Amino acid sequence: MSRPAGGPAPGRPPLYLRRPLLAGFLRQWPLFLVIVVVGAGLLLVAAAQWRTGLVVMGLAVLLAALLRLLLPVRRIGFLAVRSRAVDVTLTGAVGLAVVAIALATPPT
Repeated sequence: MSRPAGGPAPGRPPLYLRRPLLAGFLRQWPLFLVIVVVGAGLLLVAAAQWRTGLVVMGLAVLLAALLRLLLPVRRIGFLAVRSRAVDVTLTGAVGLAVVAIALATPPT
C-alpha cells in the first residue's frame, strides 16, 4: 500500500511533532508575510517617508485580503477570523482607505 501524496513516511512522526517551530511557521506564513510588509512600512514612516510607509502598510492589508480570498482555510492560518466574505470585505476596505487617505493628504 502506498502512502498519500505529501503524507509522512511510514513509521515517521508528523512534522508538528518532529519540528514544532517549523511546522508552526509553515502554517502561519501568510500572516508572517503581511507582518513583514507592515514592518517595512513602519520603517519607512520612522525614516520620515510617512506617505510611502502608509501606502506600503495599506498595500500589506490589501495583500492580506488577497491571501484570504485565494488560499484555502487550512492554509490561511490566523488571517482567517470571520467568514471569508467578511474578512475580504473588511480588510480590503481598510487597505483601500489607508492607501487613499495617504495619497490624498496634501504634502506639507
